[in-house]
Amino acid sequence: MPFKAYPPRPEQCLAFYPFDTETIEYNSSGALIKDIPVVLYGQFTQVTKRIIGNNFLVFQIIFNPGSLFRLTGMPSYEINNQYLDAALFFSNQIKQINEQFYFAKDYAEMIDVANIFIRTLIKKQKKETQLIDQVCKLLLTNKQNLTLPQIAKEACLSSKQLERKFKERTGVNPKLFERLIRFDNAFRLKNTQSQMDWLRIAMECNYHDYQHLSKEYKDFTSLSPTAFHNIEAKAPERILGLSEGFNN
Repeated sequence: MPFKAYPPRPEQCLAFYPFDTETIEYNSSGALIKDIPVVLYGQFTQVTKRIIGNNFLVFQIIFNPGSLFRLTGMPSYEINNQYLDAALFFSNQIKQINEQFYFAKDYAEMIDVANIFIRTLIKKQKKETQLIDQVCKLLLTNKQNLTLPQIAKEACLSSKQLERKFKERTGVNPKLFERLIRFDNAFRLKNTQSQMDWLRIAMECNYHDYQHLSKEYKDFTSLSPTAFHNIEAKAPERILGLSEGFNN
């Protein structure tokens, strides 16, 4: 089974593996982690290799920026680049949820199970919502192309306060989070529009030029855009002719 080169994405996530689990290898250190049925992973800033099992299904709950911090009260920077056993952070209920996914008759039932679980977490959340949480989420869509000083003003915070609270909620500072969003947009655009050349992708994703895009790829993947997507083309879902997308 070929591995999936998993690039950093602007997300924190709960991942349930009701059937076979996956093995993760850190690209930078070669460290291996495996056999975790429910995973909590923080904000990644590096590539990992994911090797899936034969009977594979993953159900992911991706948190809005700041949501995991509010639910757990744990500063998000403490779990950056970590692939952790979710049972260490949540009750044994997490294992029961995974079992319900295993016996679910279809995806709709799995979504119902997940919604009930998340609602129970929300009722027990450790931190109240603040204006900064809305600002963190704003960066994901930032259609107004707000600058960081403007974002700080929207949150009624100084630049230093914004950076501290933002890092507490997302794991990284606002500038790095912004870079991760832009890189992820470029990565997904190339996957869905493979015929599009790199200069066009750079322009569509608000890079100054191709060199700017290339530098971001090298910072996050250690490879050029073309070299990384040559590896991506060998991932299991690409071999099966599947494309990546979101079911909203």
